[in-house]
Amino acid sequence: MSAGAVAPPPYPVRALSAGRKLLLPSPSDCLFIAWILWVFVVGQPGWSVLLDDGDAGWHIRVGESILETGAIPRTDPFSFTRPDAPWYAWEWLSDIAYAAAHRAAGLKGVTLLAGVAIAAFGALLFRYMIWRGANLPASLAAVMLAFGASSVHFLARPHVFTFVLVTAALWLLERDERAPDRVLWALAPAAAIWTNLHGGFVALLACLGILAAGSGVEALLGAPGGRQRAKRYALLLAACAAATLANPYGVRLHVHVYDYLRADWIRNTVEEFKSPLFRTENAYQFEALLFLGIMAAASLSAKRRLAWAGLILAWAHLALVSARHVPIFVIVAAPAIAGELTALWRRWVESAPRKSARGVLQQLSEDFGAGARRTSIWPVVFVVFLALVGEPLGWPADFPAREFPVAMMNRHRDLLASTRVFANDEWADYLLYRNYPRQRVFFDGRSDFYGPELTREYISAYQGRHDWRQILDRYRAETVLVPPDTPLASLLKGDAGWKLLEDNGEAALFVRRPASGGSNQSTAALMK
Repeated sequence: MSAGAVAPPPYPVRALSAGRKLLLPSPSDCLFIAWILWVFVVGQPGWSVLLDDGDAGWHIRVGESILETGAIPRTDPFSFTRPDAPWYAWEWLSDIAYAAAHRAAGLKGVTLLAGVAIAAFGALLFRYMIWRGANLPASLAAVMLAFGASSVHFLARPHVFTFVLVTAALWLLERDERAPDRVLWALAPAAAIWTNLHGGFVALLACLGILAAGSGVEALLGAPGGRQRAKRYALLLAACAAATLANPYGVRLHVHVYDYLRADWIRNTVEEFKSPLFRTENAYQFEALLFLGIMAAASLSAKRRLAWAGLILAWAHLALVSARHVPIFVIVAAPAIAGELTALWRRWVESAPRKSARGVLQQLSEDFGAGARRTSIWPVVFVVFLALVGEPLGWPADFPAREFPVAMMNRHRDLLASTRVFANDEWADYLLYRNYPRQRVFFDGRSDFYGPELTREYISAYQGRHDWRQILDRYRAETVLVPPDTPLASLLKGDAGWKLLEDNGEAALFVRRPASGGSNQSTAALMK
């Protein structure tokens, strides 16, 4: 098949009236609904799993600040360690979306928005596979592995929008490879929106650069259309890169993101930037996709589709370097894997009699796959139903107590809100969610803002290293909220300058004792 030809559907498509198309759910519709039911409604711990990362807290508060003031913050509003220092709120558009959802329905709105985005990513990836010519069994196998491998990143944070956008962008790029038209250039304005939603816009630029270089190699090897594709991708890369300048910070954002992504101290301290650990179910699913993806890349190379093979291998490398890149890799690799599995399936069933087990399976695949490209009204109806239904679906009223000091916060909210609190970054995010604008913290989840030196001091104090006391004194921390089994908690329990206010087994709260003749009267009053 030539690069510009459109692949015919691998099964007969039955004609349906417009009304039946809207009312009859397709396989992708069923997947969308099933994933929400399986992961967030029936599964444990339910919707609250989307709030296991405290960053959702400060994202909500930033968005609410923008909605209230009509201005994007330029300086830090949260810390007492770097008050009013320049800060890039580079995901401000996502922050607004989460804040609007929170205003409408509290944490139910936040988790519903994130859950719908995650399910939409899975359904869109499945539809992409079907469009490429993969059959139903192969597409289901590949998308289930991809969904599972990505699940460690299923959180109410801006990156869930990148999952959807990367999938849509790759589909559009491959569509253009088959039949070039003007639609491809819609990626440029999309890049401008993407830049203000999440830093994952860099993934789009990286994909375009890899495809342009790979197409250039194809041209050198005499592949038809390689030169034209290389030129087209290079021009599109330039257009998208220019469009990403449409953000509140201009090119300074790009410099900031570049410095952030290449910083060794980030890769050594932030868990999601470290290499994945192959000890969990989702990691094993990623491992399976990794092996299958490398084999798919080899098959693509044999077909002289070096650009797409290079794309898979490049993201495989990046995913092994940083767990943060695992979802991008699976989005890039899964459609090619589904294509190769389909080829194996067809060789398996091609000579089978219709009434044999293989023949029956093939007929079922064709029958159920016939409507896989349709979209009905049921996903929309289902989301509206979720929005209207309350308590029976287990919507969170607060962040999960298994991860955050909810009970301690409820008992000592005034003390925590009115003092300079040292806490781990996740708990600090939660404090900001509960107590902003009163709350100020030592360090929160915005590691790009705090920089290497303050990050070192935060880790040093939290781990109870030799200079922990000097660090807390230097920044005049008044309260400390940490898990009771941390080194810092053990040190504070034996320090005459600090008083243990409460230890409930999940969190320990300490307050600084007023110095002799000191003036720390507000803290002393709140301790009573």
